[in-house]
Parts: sequence; structure tokens; C-alpha cells
Amino acid sequence: MNLPLLATEGFGLNLNLFETNVLNWAVVVFGLYKFLPGFLGKMLQKRREGILLELKDAEDRLLKATQALEKAKTDLSLAEEKASQIKADSLKRSDSIRMESEKKAIEEMARIKQSAISDESSEASRAISQLRKEAVELAIKKALDSLPNRLDQTTQENLVTQSINNIEMN
Repeated sequence: MNLPLLATEGFGLNLNLFETNVLNWAVVVFGLYKFLPGFLGKMLQKRREGILLELKDAEDRLLKATQALEKAKTDLSLAEEKASQIKADSLKRSDSIRMESEKKAIEEMARIKQSAISDESSEASRAISQLRKEAVELAIKKALDSLPNRLDQTTQENLVTQSINNIEMN
């Protein structure tokens, strides 16, 4: 069946169904319309479920990361507080040690000074005592040397009597 062309030159309309493949196109379009939504629908549904699952997983990881970040911030804050407390304690301790060390040094210097003064006083006392002893011995020696020449019998008796009287009074 040959249908004539409506236009003889240029653009025309061919109404021959077999020549124009309209039936083939209709079958293909009908097949696509009938079978493609199920096939593509299942593929798109699987892809959609995969994307949703990945989004859910990403949200879960984001939530865990946010919680871990908050915990890390809290831990950091606690660590900073502890570090500042340790620093303050160490400063107090170092000041205490320095003060104690200075106090001990001052006490030791005072003790050494007192010891030096005591040694000096002791040495001076010993020297004075030695000088007194030597002066007494020298005076006694001179007195004994000069007594025989100066004392006669009467003076000696008066001296002995006076010494005895002095002893009795004490």
C-alpha cells in the first residue's frame, strides 16, 4: 500500500506507516513506557536508598565527631585548669623553698657570726686571763724579791697579824 505524498517538493508528510517506522517507534516507546519505569525505578530506588544510607552514616559520624570535639574541648579546659593550678602550686612551692633557704642562710650566718664573736670573746678572755696571771706572778715575784729588803721583824709581825685578821673577817 503506497500512500501518496501530500507535497511533491520540499517538505511533505509521508503517511506510509511502514516506510516511516512509526510502528517501530510506537513499539519502542510503548516498551519503554511499560518496562522502563520498573527497571529504572528499581535502580533509582536502590540508588536513593544507598544515598540515604550514606547520608545517615555521615550524620552519625558528624554527631560522633561533634561529641568527640565537645569532650576534647572539656578535657582541654580541665587540662588547662590543672596546668594553671600546677603552675601556681609550683610557684608557691618555689617561693616557699626560696624563703626557707634564705632563712636558713641568715640563721647560719648569724650562728657563724655569733660563733666568731664567742670565739673572739673567749680568746680575749683567755688572753686577759693569761695576762693577769703573768702580771700577778710578776708582781708576786717582785714583791718577794723586794720584801726581804723592805720588811723588818716588826713590819713582818704586823703584816701577818693583819692578814690573820682579814681572814677571820671573811
